[in-house]
Amino acid sequence: MLHLLGRNVPVVVFLLVAFVGMVAVYLYFSPADASAEVIALGNSMDSLSAPIYKPVPDRQVLQRVTQSPGPLLIGIISGHKGYGGGALCADGLTEVQVNQNIAEKVVNRLQTDGIKAVLLDEFDARLGTFAGTAVVSIHSDSCDYINELATGYKIAPSFYTDSLALEACLEQAYGEATQMRYHANTITPEMTDYHAFRTLPQGVPAVIIEVGFMNRDREMLTTGADRPVNGVVNGIACYLDSVIGER
Repeated sequence: MLHLLGRNVPVVVFLLVAFVGMVAVYLYFSPADASAEVIALGNSMDSLSAPIYKPVPDRQVLQRVTQSPGPLLIGIISGHKGYGGGALCADGLTEVQVNQNIAEKVVNRLQTDGIKAVLLDEFDARLGTFAGTAVVSIHSDSCDYINELATGYKIAPSFYTDSLALEACLEQAYGEATQMRYHANTITPEMTDYHAFRTLPQGVPAVIIEVGFMNRDREMLTTGADRPVNGVVNGIACYLDSVIGER
């Protein structure tokens, strides 16, 4: 045996060094207090898994909370206010006067109902950063006599932000309040590509409404303005009900 060991000293030395190395590695990486055995016994017999322990420094935990929607805010553009007079009647009545009278009444009604609303000029500097729920631009149609069919209202929605729900509410409510017919065949490119649609931030629904013709609908637009005012306010209320429901 000694003769055999003497002939294989390098192999014997290698095996001893390897054994000592393995023992040293085992002792160095083994958990204290036989926790490895405890972990192994605590695991299911049907699985091979063990928790991995990793020291993590203490730090403040911030909880993610869904942001509450901002307060309701309606922008009412008084057509041509601060920028020309719009349509003009032979007796001096201007579209800007008709629009402003209705727009101011709409804003007052909304505020009385507890809805925050602001009156905006035609090219108001606030349009580009307007962070509101919706914008309605109020205009009136020609004072010239065209024919007996030139009576009624029309609405065009913004296609830069989905405004179809706002348009639908206004179309129905305005027709019910005024008993006027919807005059869809006279909607112009100036309405469908209205400048405010391109100026307002993305995400703000907007429509432009021609509340009536200043010739055949003049009486309702002036002395009977409460009817168009009711139509616009009721249309906005309809839209807000749908918005609040979605929230």
